[in-house]
Amino acid sequence: MQLTGKTALITGGTRGIGAAAALALAREGADVALVGRHEDDDARQTLRAIQALGRRAELLLADCAKPADCTRVVEETARRLGGVDVLIHSAGGPVNGGLLELTPEAWHSAFDVHVHAIFYLCRAAIPLMRPKHEGAVILISSTAGKLATPSHIAYQAVKGAIPHITRGLAREFAPDNIRVNCVAPGVIRTKFHEKMSPEQKKLNLEQRIPLRREGTSEQVAEAILLLVKNDYITGDTVTIDGGLTMRIA
Repeated sequence: MQLTGKTALITGGTRGIGAAAALALAREGADVALVGRHEDDDARQTLRAIQALGRRAELLLADCAKPADCTRVVEETARRLGGVDVLIHSAGGPVNGGLLELTPEAWHSAFDVHVHAIFYLCRAAIPLMRPKHEGAVILISSTAGKLATPSHIAYQAVKGAIPHITRGLAREFAPDNIRVNCVAPGVIRTKFHEKMSPEQKKLNLEQRIPLRREGTSEQVAEAILLLVKNDYITGDTVTIDGGLTMRIA
């Protein structure tokens, strides 16, 4: 897919991986709708950075845990920017707690934003892509969706579901030339990991990550851009984790 003149809708697009992806697509010529819950400094900075590249950018405030908001941001993107050619669902955050500590509300909330939002976003966006016989959807999983970690059962469950949702959607919409792919980041230097203890960071760098360094949002964005542009990749999950999940611990 050539991105000049295309429109991308990115949930969680105001910071971290979502913001880095937004900038990567804008540099390739895409106009971008950023979805975030707050109009804060991060959101304004990302918006200005895209506009400085000469691309159109819109900030849409929404909570992707709410079905109506998911549908609305797709409709607003189409109205303000003329369509939706690329959908990236990057909204979400950590869900801490083991089975006996986690509340039912936290369990259901994790599925609302990470999994159920995919259903509503895609039901609204894919019909806009179909007439063009071209589109790209990128979902964000995690290494926690591949291997088990202690005390994060809900996060592992939702992130583990996403690669198979990716395969199912990719198979369903391949005849429409709408490609669906996924990235599974490991330890990436974002606010997601800002509360990690010095001891945990030391353990990661010295024992868990073979490359002995954290990744960056920009490195994940490079993979997202590849999956958007390369029109012969669909149904795949690209892992970006410095080798974290490729070896026996």
